[in-house]
Amino acid sequence: MSGPRVRFCPSPTGFFHVGSARTALFNWLLARQTPGGVFILRIEDTDAQRDREEWVEGIYAAMAWLGLTLDEGPFRQSDNLAAHDSAAQKLRRSGYLYYCDCTPAQVEERKGPGQPPGYDGFCRDRGLERSTTTALRFRIPREGVTVVHDVIRGEVEFVNSLIDDFVVVRSSGIVLYALANVTDDRHDRISHVIRGEEHLANAPKQMMLWEALNKATGDVVPVPVYAHLPLLVNEQRKKLSKRRDPVATESYRDQGYLPEAFVNYLALLGWSPRGDEEIVPLSTLIEQFRLEDVSHSPAFFDVKKLRHMNGEYVRALTPDAFIKVSAPWVRPWGCDWRPSDREPAWSEDQFSAALYAKVAPLVQERVATLGEIPDMVEFFFVEDLRYDEPSFAKVITNDPVGRSLIEGAILRYERLTTWEATPLHEVVQELGDEHGLALRKAQAPIRCAVTGTLVGPPLFESLEYLGRKRTIQRLRYALARSG
Repeated sequence: MSGPRVRFCPSPTGFFHVGSARTALFNWLLARQTPGGVFILRIEDTDAQRDREEWVEGIYAAMAWLGLTLDEGPFRQSDNLAAHDSAAQKLRRSGYLYYCDCTPAQVEERKGPGQPPGYDGFCRDRGLERSTTTALRFRIPREGVTVVHDVIRGEVEFVNSLIDDFVVVRSSGIVLYALANVTDDRHDRISHVIRGEEHLANAPKQMMLWEALNKATGDVVPVPVYAHLPLLVNEQRKKLSKRRDPVATESYRDQGYLPEAFVNYLALLGWSPRGDEEIVPLSTLIEQFRLEDVSHSPAFFDVKKLRHMNGEYVRALTPDAFIKVSAPWVRPWGCDWRPSDREPAWSEDQFSAALYAKVAPLVQERVATLGEIPDMVEFFFVEDLRYDEPSFAKVITNDPVGRSLIEGAILRYERLTTWEATPLHEVVQELGDEHGLALRKAQAPIRCAVTGTLVGPPLFESLEYLGRKRTIQRLRYALARSG
């Protein structure tokens, strides 16, 4: 069965923007809805001054993390330069392009009051020949309108007289984006062009180029269906900015977001599944996604919502699955990549897989991202705790009651016949009652003394797994440290 042929064609000029990830996903979802659907990756790498190979590798890695498998490619636009040049020459010979030697300064000098912006067509009928100073411009029809049939936005009309004759080939001979993109899309028989709304203004120019190539080459290829996705905005409803907003897909991977959660959230940026549920499996996204259901209104990239959704995905993992996906964060030694620049606080010989297997279920209920795990479990694997100094001062150094609670805990913990969470909990409950404190306040100095902080996994299960000897050692050390 024949299905849609779609492409994702990013430029390797920076990290993998979340908007690019959303565009790639929507293309991929459409391709996966039909057995014959094809998803193509094409790297638009013809801007030698801005492109960097590490950004190309970043695109590959990010898409692999998201699970956006390819049917064809990856291709490089730079591998098709000869075809771009051939297309330009055919258009020139057919009269669709003309040579122009106007400089930007000359174009500006000819501007008069009330004239539209852009190029004024000065060289349309001068009959210039190729030279080191001439560029090739596309001859826009002066009459009528060009209608872009957009699945998301309906019919969008562009008045031809307001579109200036745009440069297709620079004087250096370099074929620019508009023609290169159309040439490649025709070669790949692309049926749907799904991209961000910032490209909508390019659509009439590309449609004109497409139809011109149909006539100039005799290879009649249907113009693709267009769908321009809504803008992504921040909480101030401003367009996401690389300078002020967290928009690098790689950073979410490195913080410990699950790819399944990230894909689910991306799908909600301008679209939603049927019913009230937003957390849905990938199979549901594929089954229900429709381009015509995508909104044209700006979509809010809500990091808080993404974080919440990721936490739901984390808690839905089986214990074994959680241990497996969290392994790079607790055992980064020997991994192909380290999730962050943070060096592990414990060494390989300090780490205990058996102990982590016990601790993992406690942590799983309390983290929203996998990147939060190291700080939460560090106290299990190190001898020298990193204390949160303000907390230590508040509940131990500057609090006689806190020190009294620790002293009482030491005495009673030493006498316990069973080192398990329930009797450990009962000791602190009794100490709290004696001091007129709720359990939450009574356990604070104990937690800080043993874990170094006031937040973390359930205290009494943690003490059980840490063991009597290490627990009492830390309680004694905290008293000595408090002076």
